[in-house]
Parts: sequence; structure tokens; C-alpha cells
Amino acid sequence: MASANWGLDLSPLRVSATYRRLYASGFVTNIGSQATYVTVAYQLKQLTNSAFAVGVIGLVELAPLIIFGLYGGVIADHFNRRNIVLVSEFGLMCAAIALIINASLAHPSALMLYIVVAFVAVGDGLQRPSLDALNQELVPHEMQRQASALGMFRWTFGAIVGPAIGGFVAVMYGCRVVYIADVVTFAVSLGFLFGIKAVVRPEREGRPSFASLRVGFAYAVGRRDLLGTYLVDLAAMMLAYPMFMLPFVADHFDQTYALAALYAAMPLGALVASVTSKWTVRVHHYGRAVALAAALWGVGITIFGWTSSLVVAVLGLFWAGAADSISAMFRGTMWNQSIPPDVRGRMASIEMLSYSIGPRVGQFRSGAMTAAFGLRTSLALGGLACAGVCAALPVVLPELWNFDVRSNEDVANVASIRAQEE
Repeated sequence: MASANWGLDLSPLRVSATYRRLYASGFVTNIGSQATYVTVAYQLKQLTNSAFAVGVIGLVELAPLIIFGLYGGVIADHFNRRNIVLVSEFGLMCAAIALIINASLAHPSALMLYIVVAFVAVGDGLQRPSLDALNQELVPHEMQRQASALGMFRWTFGAIVGPAIGGFVAVMYGCRVVYIADVVTFAVSLGFLFGIKAVVRPEREGRPSFASLRVGFAYAVGRRDLLGTYLVDLAAMMLAYPMFMLPFVADHFDQTYALAALYAAMPLGALVASVTSKWTVRVHHYGRAVALAAALWGVGITIFGWTSSLVVAVLGLFWAGAADSISAMFRGTMWNQSIPPDVRGRMASIEMLSYSIGPRVGQFRSGAMTAAFGLRTSLALGGLACAGVCAALPVVLPELWNFDVRSNEDVANVASIRAQEE
């Protein structure tokens, strides 16, 4: 009985060979990309010995991610999504090759690292909406919840293993070795992607333009339950995203392993939540789960920020990571089960705004509040504000609170569309 309620449901991987290929592609390349991301930061630190120079990476990524992420949603609803993913994956592999060339020089260029980071942000922005839409296409409608949990497991596993491998290999054997390994993961990923046969949709006439994005925004605003999920995610990241403050928190503890423990706590919490997610099948009010789990994320950050104990701080981050994972699983399921396929790409591009803008605004907020009120106060008040806002949003947007997958008309409409496609 216990095993039926806990664990990771692998049903989507069993029933769809095409989804298995997409999942395997993402699993492999996620590890390589995570390893490369930390290696680029390490190499930039070695070249400049400047914390500011490393921090600029986030600013370099932001504009390309937003602009091309929005455009990626437009083309995802205009052209064949599989082809978009393939082309952008090849472009990302070329970026890794550029990193190898730069690392092989007698004097590697810091400017080249910034250029590659910007190019990768362009590729990610163009690819992500099509990837999210493909997940909807390739997984049966009734299994979207299980697929969301599998996606969270893939991401958290890569977030733990990738940086650990990248950091170790970069220090022991050099940055170039990490970049070479990343190219290998992209090659393997492309092999999986070539085997995907996506749902064939008639390509729209004319050239894709940002004008069609207005239709997406209008749909998002008209769906107040969807709007609530976007606002919850934005609030959680803007008010309580703690990652950039972890080195400063670690300075308050005597243990030499404090920073490593703090960095590992959140992804471990998310990993545990994803591998024990079978119980989520009994939850039908997705909006409530999204909001309440995000509020619990805020509670975890409050505990982390206020405590003077490393153990309690790690537990607070672990709790927050698990809560965020649960909120993300229900958000993804709600999106894929209730958004029509013909606008799914544009909706995915809007979703990107929350996890591209939110953490960076949260970084500024936490830094400014720390300067004004102190580190603990900044983190704890941010967590409390997050919990309050996320708990209050369903009151302002009752459609979010009342969303029930069993009776929602949009879910029934998408299920009908999917049944006709299959």
C-alpha cells in the first residue's frame, strides 16, 4: 500500500517511446549544461578574480532570455516544434564548441565567455517553449501530472550532479575537459531527438511575429486561474529567492562545509519531493496546491533566514525546495492539461518570464534589503511576505482556488482536442 502512494510514477515513460527519447535527451543534456554553467563561472573567476564579473553573467543572460523566449513561443505555435528543438540544440552544441576553443587558447578571453553565455540564452529562449509544448504533445492527457513529476526529477538530479561534476572536473582537470564532455552530451541528446516523431501540425501561413504574442497575453489574462499561477511563481521568486545570499549566510557558521550543505539542501528537497510524488494523484484542486505549496516555500525560507543553527537552516532550505517542487509540479500539470495546443508555445514563453525575471529581481531585492536591514531580516521578511502574498492571491483570484481538474471546462476542451489528435 505504501509503495502505491509514494514513489515516482514512470507510466509516461512506459507508454510512449517518443516521450522516452525526449526525456532521455533532456536528462543527458541537463547534466552537461549544469556542469558547464558552473564551470563558466569558475573560469571567469579565474580570469578576472572579480565577484562582480561573475555576477554580470546574470545580466548578460536576462535580455536575450526574455526577448528570444517570447519569440520562441511565437515560433513554437507557428512551425514544427521538433525541428525548432533540434536546430536550437545544435546551436547550443556549437556554443559548447566555442567554449572549448576559447579554453584552449594560451590566454582565454573573458569577453568570449560573455558572448557565449548570451548566445546560450538565445538558444534556451528559442528552445524552451517548443520543449514544453512537446511534453504536452507526447504524453497522454491523463498522464500529464506524472510527466510533470518526472520532469522535476530530471531537473533536480541534474542540478545536484551536474554542478558537482563540473566543479570537480574543472578544478582537477581543467575547464576544457568539462566543455568537451558537454559537447558529448549534446551529441547524445541530438541522437535521441532525431528519433522523435512529433504531432504533425499544419504550419501557419505568413511569417511569425510578435503581434501574435498579443493573442497569447490576452488568453493568459482571460484565464484568471492561469494568471494566478504566473503571479504565484513571480511572488515566490521575487520575494524569497535565496540562492545569491547563500555565501553570505555560510559566513555566519563555523563549519567548513556550511556553503556546500546550504547549496545542496534545496535541490535535495526538490528531489525527494519528486521521487515521492505518487500521492499527488489524489489532489484535484491544482490551484490550491500551487498557492499553498508556494506559501510553504516562503515559510521554509523564513526559517532558513532567521535561524542561527546550520542544521535548522539546511532543514529550512530542504523544506523550501520540496514545497517549490510540489508547486511546480502542479503548475506544469495545470498548464499542460488546460491550455489548448495551438497556444501552448506562447503560454510557455510567458511562463519563462516568471523563472527568468523572478530570481533576478529577487537577487536585487535581497541585496537591497540586506544593505538596509541586515541579512537575516532580509531573508526572513522576504519569506514571510512570500507566504502572505501566495496565500492571499487565491482570495483575489478565486478562479485559482476553485480550479478542479475533474470539472474544469478548459481541461475537458484540451482532452477532447488531444483525443482527436491521437
